[in-house]
Amino acid sequence: MLNKLFGNKSKDVTLVAPVSGSVVGLEEVPDPTFSEKMMGEGLAIKPTEGKAVAPFDGEVVQLFPTKHAVGLKNKGGVEVLVHIGLETVGMNGEGFEAHVKQGDKVKAGQTLVTFDLEKIEEKASSTITPVIITNSNEFSLEYHDNASVTAGETEFMKINPKDK
Repeated sequence: MLNKLFGNKSKDVTLVAPVSGSVVGLEEVPDPTFSEKMMGEGLAIKPTEGKAVAPFDGEVVQLFPTKHAVGLKNKGGVEVLVHIGLETVGMNGEGFEAHVKQGDKVKAGQTLVTFDLEKIEEKASSTITPVIITNSNEFSLEYHDNASVTAGETEFMKINPKDK
């Protein structure tokens, strides 16, 4: 009741899937940086389509020069890294096309990067795309029980601020 009167200061954030494909637990990602959660908590997706979209309304805080990864932040302070494929930094941008730049404001479902899945399969170790909450220590995460997801449509993860 009081929250309705005064507004709830802590906002839950629901992420939509940034790529279409099969959901994979982070522990199953064949790269210890992600599987051991060195960069934060999250999930991964084995993509079936070469397009990454914004998982929420926010701002592009980092677009790697090689276009294989995008960092986003929303008004509530949630920071998300969408890392397309594994060992893709070595492709030096080949097969990736950015549709945003650092500082751009984006809406959930807006295209961030398109990529050539076949080229990634050929030149990198995996197409698996980790979706990491890089400041996950500040939030509690709830994962939706989805075997497969559609970019920009399927609710993927809910993030709640931890009580301070």
